[in-house]
Amino acid sequence: MRLNSAKDLDVYKKAYALSMEIFLVSKMFPTEERFALTGQIRRSSRSVCLNLREVWAKRRYEAHFVSKLTDCDGENSETDSSLDFAKDCGYITVEQHANLTGLCREVGKMLGSMMNKPESFLIRRANVEGQPEVGVSENGGRSNRSRRSEVGSRRD
Repeated sequence: MRLNSAKDLDVYKKAYALSMEIFLVSKMFPTEERFALTGQIRRSSRSVCLNLREVWAKRRYEAHFVSKLTDCDGENSETDSSLDFAKDCGYITVEQHANLTGLCREVGKMLGSMMNKPESFLIRRANVEGQPEVGVSENGGRSNRSRRSEVGSRRD
């Protein structure tokens, strides 16, 4: 399967699902938290996905790639801490907290795997057809190398 964007990565899909679940549960937070915890937890959870999109664009440069993954991991940790506050303030149940922080842990593990083996995600070289070859590890959602297809046709 071709990976055309960060949206094709399992870590992106899991982070997106987490962000949407947080959006739904945070609708029940008190109005006095609107510009505090509600806004912060929504921003940090969405930022994981947004930074993954930037990560995908930085695949030519290992240092930039890892740096942006580190940003993703930081936002994911911030989301986890915000969930602790939400539980301790009584805004979410113990069960909701366990479920959501479990998803944060899964996302964190996937991001950690990507940071530890960035070479399997980087654009390696152009193939014969002019499309960059991309390697993707099992933690990113694909088990073997795949080629990223580019939109449009090749100009001669």
